[in-house]
Amino acid sequence: MKLRHGQAVWVMVAVTLMWSIAGVVARQLEHARSFEVTFWRSFFTAASLLVILPAWQGRQVFRNMHWRSPYFWLSGVCWSVMFTAFMVALTLTTVANVLITLALGPLFTALVSRVFTGHRLAPRTWVAIAVAGVGIVWMFGSQVSLGTPGVLAGMLVALCVPCAGAVQWTVTQRSQARGDKLDLVPCVLVGALISTAVSLPLALPFGASGADVAWLALLGLVQLAIPCVLSVVCARVLKAPEVSLLALLEVIFGIALAWAGANEQPGPNVLVGGALVLGALVVNELIGWKQRG
Repeated sequence: MKLRHGQAVWVMVAVTLMWSIAGVVARQLEHARSFEVTFWRSFFTAASLLVILPAWQGRQVFRNMHWRSPYFWLSGVCWSVMFTAFMVALTLTTVANVLITLALGPLFTALVSRVFTGHRLAPRTWVAIAVAGVGIVWMFGSQVSLGTPGVLAGMLVALCVPCAGAVQWTVTQRSQARGDKLDLVPCVLVGALISTAVSLPLALPFGASGADVAWLALLGLVQLAIPCVLSVVCARVLKAPEVSLLALLEVIFGIALAWAGANEQPGPNVLVGGALVLGALVVNELIGWKQRG
């Protein structure tokens, strides 16, 4: 599938909208909690990809996986951490807290890349990291001072997602530099399978209702499997800064959907801290884009 630039932009917007439904759907669950939520979403993601991948790339997709590559498995482990930590975090704190914490991904990636690949960071990126850090501290500190339950645990778990994502993208860069080019979609499948296996014993005994399982099946297919494949298609057309900027729409869409669909209104301190984080990311990417152009 080859998209034109304009088509890729709109598909990427649709991808971020699909990603953003996790929070509002999680708030519809009746009985499923914590690791059971993770188990069912990862299970349905893996099941969906086992159908989508052969239909999209042919049955040879499984033979072409880099099974012997340590980068392949490390990438899969990173995806499993992201899958697990994201849903657990949503059961502990607000959608806004989780999504804004996840938005730190590009800055964490820059830091990890600096440490492990020696890639130098531009001064603007250091400034963006500092401003985003202030935003997170403002958002986190204000809620801790109010005694909001679950904030500390929820945000610490949520931090595992951008940390694992940073390692994931650095692994991809290192593998490509060594000529071992990873196909990211099969790595996502491996991550979903690992997450399913790890969370299963922690999810027992199951308490999810039939409606809960249906909602989590929706997340596995529509919130992860389909947008995962589409994002890979878009990344072949769009430049990295474009993808990073468009991906930030997930934060806006996700908070808006949780507000409208679950009456989860973010507080003023969350909005201020989130504005600092998103503003730092947008300015950093726009300046970098302009300099590269």
